[in-house]
Amino acid sequence: MNRIIVPGQSDRRLVYFLAVEEYLARTGTEGFFLWSSAPTVIFGRNQDMYSEVNLDYCRRNSIEVYRRKSGGGCVYSDRGNLMLSCVTGDTNVQSAFQRYLDSLVDVLRSLGLQAVSSRHNDVLVGERKVSGNACFLCGGCSIIHGTLIVDMDFEKLQNAITPPVSKLESHGVKSVRQRVASLRELGLTAPESVIREAICSRFCDSSLELGPEAESAICEIEKEYLSENFIRNGVL
Repeated sequence: MNRIIVPGQSDRRLVYFLAVEEYLARTGTEGFFLWSSAPTVIFGRNQDMYSEVNLDYCRRNSIEVYRRKSGGGCVYSDRGNLMLSCVTGDTNVQSAFQRYLDSLVDVLRSLGLQAVSSRHNDVLVGERKVSGNACFLCGGCSIIHGTLIVDMDFEKLQNAITPPVSKLESHGVKSVRQRVASLRELGLTAPESVIREAICSRFCDSSLELGPEAESAICEIEKEYLSENFIRNGVL
């Protein structure tokens, strides 16, 4: 699979990278890439923004808020959170998703962590969640994307996301913070560059850099994610 090189990564909004995923899927290009963003809350296609996100806190703390086109839960992300994007021509979502999860688990085990995947499409170390993932079909491809918590600002995570109590109780915890952990908390001391290389080596065997033509098409797709109607109501 191609390791996708995205120029100018440090200046991009989170939803730009979601648009990169869609561009790859729409053009039938298989690929994998890692990225990170400024503090952002991203919530699932069918979620109610007002019950899942502390919008006042996000505004006060310059945390961007967007909706994604895949399902799954609400996620806080910042520079201490690695984001993984995988686009594959396998449209059997279950098999494509399981291969991705198995690969991510294998990487974490190779780094010395006793990782396992869960029925909620999370990756756990012990009872703590270190990665959440989602998948959807687009343009004849499966888009799989997920998080990997390396060293996140947990105070902002705790304050930015406000899931219903019933959802937390279903996981047997009282707070988002209680349920998640960073790789640093769990004892992984390897530099982030080593973690990145271990992941990319597991998923990729070639590379592909996106050019100006791709950039133009990606920016057009990004506009869909920036639509107020989509962010608030999930309607394009």
